[in-house]
Amino acid sequence: MTTDTLRKSGPTGSITQAAAGALIAAVHAAAARIGFTAAVAVTDQGGHLLAFDRSDGAPFLTAEVAVDKAWTAAAFHTPTHVWNGYLADPQVAPLAGHPRLMAVGGGYPITDDGRCVGGLGISGGSYQQDQQAAEEALTALGFELPTG
Repeated sequence: MTTDTLRKSGPTGSITQAAAGALIAAVHAAAARIGFTAAVAVTDQGGHLLAFDRSDGAPFLTAEVAVDKAWTAAAFHTPTHVWNGYLADPQVAPLAGHPRLMAVGGGYPITDDGRCVGGLGISGGSYQQDQQAAEEALTALGFELPTG
């Protein structure tokens, strides 16, 4: 293979700051409608925190949990609620020891035009409420939800 045909880098893309802010606002609106206060984290495609907000009254631990949910979703391009099933597999179970892996619902990859551009993490409600708020916000802004 010559250097003329060797692809040395690939395209990268990340959610914009404006879209991250709009996503946070949409999550807070959904959470208020559902009936809970939330911490919301948005990461770029590499799992680095891009935007964050915690509602008045949301417990302090929700901040760290939301960031780790967003990181997990971005890192693996998969929602966090599926991780309990994955960790039941003894071949995958050792990942449970990773300090940032969050196997609790409320984290979703942010997918635009078929590629992961970031991660969204929500904490403050039950895992079902966190998931519902994430799905509503992602859908409202036209991001793709994972299938299956």
